[in-house]
Parts: sequence; C-alpha cells; structure tokens
Amino acid sequence: MTTTWEQRLIEVEVGAVAHGGHCVARHEGRVVFVRHALPGERVRVRITEDAGGSFCRGDAVEVLQASPDRVEPPCPFSGPGRCGGCDWQHASWQAQRELKAAVIGEQLHRLAKLDREVVVEELPGGPEEWRTRMRVAVGPDGRAGFRAHRSHRVVAVDHCVIAAPGALDDVTGRTWPPKAELVVTRDAGGQVHLTEIGPPVVRRGRPVPGPARLRQGSGTATELAAHRAWNLRADGFWQVHPAAADTLAAVVRDWADCRPGDRAWDLYGGVGLFASVLAEQVGPDGSVAVVESSSRAVEDGRLTLSDLPQVSWHAGRTEAVLETPDFTDLPPDVVVLDPPRAGAGRAVVTAIARSRPARVVYVACDPAALARDIATFADHGYELAQLRAFDAFPMTHHVECVALLRPLR
Repeated sequence: MTTTWEQRLIEVEVGAVAHGGHCVARHEGRVVFVRHALPGERVRVRITEDAGGSFCRGDAVEVLQASPDRVEPPCPFSGPGRCGGCDWQHASWQAQRELKAAVIGEQLHRLAKLDREVVVEELPGGPEEWRTRMRVAVGPDGRAGFRAHRSHRVVAVDHCVIAAPGALDDVTGRTWPPKAELVVTRDAGGQVHLTEIGPPVVRRGRPVPGPARLRQGSGTATELAAHRAWNLRADGFWQVHPAAADTLAAVVRDWADCRPGDRAWDLYGGVGLFASVLAEQVGPDGSVAVVESSSRAVEDGRLTLSDLPQVSWHAGRTEAVLETPDFTDLPPDVVVLDPPRAGAGRAVVTAIARSRPARVVYVACDPAALARDIATFADHGYELAQLRAFDAFPMTHHVECVALLRPLR
C-alpha cells in the first residue's frame, strides 16, 4: 500500500512560481506545489492533497525565512484553508505583477518555444475594490461566502477586499437558502443586480442548477466602454475589472488597424465590444462578422450595435460556424478572437490560419492556452509580433494578455 503525505508537515525551500497561484518546491525527490509562499522563502508546508504520484500539494503554514516581497494580507479570510478566491494577497502588488509576468514567460518558453521579456501592466484603481462581477456560494448554514481552494466547502465572509464598493452590502450579514448560489453584478452606474440560483436539483439522475430568481436590480446591467453604453443581462459576460474593457478595446483598435472596406471577424465576440471598434474602422463599406455561442449575448449585442449595419451576427460554436460558406468563401483581412479560458484550440486556429488574415489579435485570459494556440499558429506560418499583458485580476493568479500575430513573410 502506498503511503501518502497528506497532512504531513515538511520544511522546504520555495522555488519558482508556477501557473495556478502556487510555487514549486521539492522534497525527498517529489515536487510540491505550495500556496501562500513566495519564491526564495523557507517555509513549513502542510500537505493538503497527495494522490501518491510524483507531486503533491500543500499550504505554507509557517514562514521561516520571508521574501522581501511578502506583505500582510489585507483580507482576514485569506490564508491556508480559508477563502480560495485570491492567490497572492501575501505579495506586494508589484511582486504580483512580476510573478504573473514570470508565468507568462515560462508558458511561452515551454509551450510555444519562445523567449520573450514580459511586463504585466497595472490597471487604474489599485489592487482592491475592483471586482464588479462574482458568484457567491451559500453554505449549509445559510451564510454567504466563497469556496476554499479546490474544495466545495464554503468560507463565510462579511466583506471582500477585492469586491467593488457596495457589491456585497445586501449579500453578507443575512441568511440564504442553504447550498444556493448568488450572482452579483455592480454595473457602471453603481446599480447592484443580485440573482439567487436555487440549490441543485436532480433531473434524469443528474444534478442541475436550481431555479433562478432576481432579488435586486433590473437584471439588465449598463456598462460603458469604447465610447458607448452597453445594456446586457447582468449575469452575462463582461470584463470584471472596471478599466479592462476600455483598455482591451484600445489595444484591439491599435493592432487590428483595419482600413475602410476591410472584412473582419470577431470570434467569441460576446455582445460585440471589439466588433464596435472594428466597425468604426472598416466603415459602412466594410463588414464585421461576430461569432458568439450565447444566443442571449447575440440578442444584447444586436440591440446595442443596431446603428452599425456592417456588423453581422452568427450564433453558434465558433469551430462549426467557421466551416459555413459565409466564412470559408469570404476570407477576412483581420481576425480578433477572445476565447474562453481553455483557448481557441487547434480546429479554430487552423480555420483562421487557412483564411490567411493579415493580422490576428488574440485576447486571452489564460497564458497556457494562449501559448498552446500561438504554437499552433506557428505551425501554420504565423509569428508572434507583439504581446501586452494586464493585471485585470489583482490578488489572483489570473492575467489578461493580448497578442498580435502576423503571417511570416
């Protein structure tokens, strides 16, 4: 029988940061992924997960030799065994950005065989009070909170240091139906929209989310970006940092550089934030084709961009839509894509490369997925021309990147 290290206390020297909000250490020939530590520290680690393979996971429960980048976490709910929403509250904000830059560089080197100096740029507003959208869990006792890291256990909270001001005022300090979930959105006008999703129910032998009930607000959020107001469902996709949408739209505008009359694709286009920028550039004689799998987002986008007839909407999975004649017969000059965390994948990248656009602007929320897709683009004759990264998720390990790819000459 294999003996695991779970709950064992070990002492390690902490090595480099790794993707996912932890650092790498080694002990007795095994890799240990350590949370709540920083590179160069010496810490005592309690092993929290061990499946008996070449690696295990643990929390730094005591710091024996601290990094100069270590700070006191501003949140009382942060730390080993507590709220899993943040990864780097124990690091200075500058150090957080440096850690994220190191992760992006490592992923590009390992997965795309590229060596590139990366700088993660800060967004306005500081590392606290930025998150405008969140899902809040409800524990068996009816108290609202967030789940512990890699766990279903709910850690009850009375506030959140990264939540936008006022977002949780009507959520904490009261009880909710046990095991429900709450979707909270604070829009650009300061209106808080709160939807309660009931506890899971079993249908045909499978658990599915319970019924949703709007508890506060209109359910339609108003956001401001790219010189227009956006009205969308409050629980729909929008950037969670208040400065992120405008920042990313500005980079897309610069790098897409469409000319009047050009054809552009906006893949995984949501409600059309980037499509609005592209439409301004291509003008009335050009075209922008938006592909989005959410029919609700397409509906919201059509209403918001009804003044731009050069924008067409295509609801469906991106890889399927790109195989239709509207796309195979009309190659684009420019492609913008903003895929989910898993990335675009080989089928979509291949379809884009086959159409031979002059520029591809790739917006990514996961550096590993971005690096994998950049490698696939390279297989089809595209090179990484420029890269910018933004700390759109302070205190967490998440980071937003924008890459410009061009065909090799």
